[in-house]
Amino acid sequence: EVQLVESGGGLVQPGGSLRLSCAASGFTFSTYAMSWVRQAPGKGLEWVSGISSGGGTISYADSVKGRFTISRDNAKKTLYLQMNSLKPEDTAVYHCAKAPGQRLWALPTGYEYWGQGTQVTVSS
Repeated sequence: EVQLVESGGGLVQPGGSLRLSCAASGFTFSTYAMSWVRQAPGKGLEWVSGISSGGGTISYADSVKGRFTISRDNAKKTLYLQMNSLKPEDTAVYHCAKAPGQRLWALPTGYEYWGQGTQVTVSS
């Protein structure tokens, strides 16, 4: 059974940082691209960042570029999202998602599996 479990969310002030983790199991993690997708209150899904299976190709939404860093450790079967200079607009539930294949998937939908999500709240 494929499982994706996010952690690391919480309440942080504007300008602060958080590091999200996604622990994967039940599939060959190293052969699939992965993404972070978020959903803000009352909003639809927004693709945040993606990374190819080997970590050699990465991409970010314009809204987070320069502030967030995606990475993966295939030996640990873990995906990460380092979030710096956080803004109130970043408040959302953050999900990691398994892409259809090895190539980077830069869309908010079309994923085979999703994690349950971790809440990130940016507020003074």
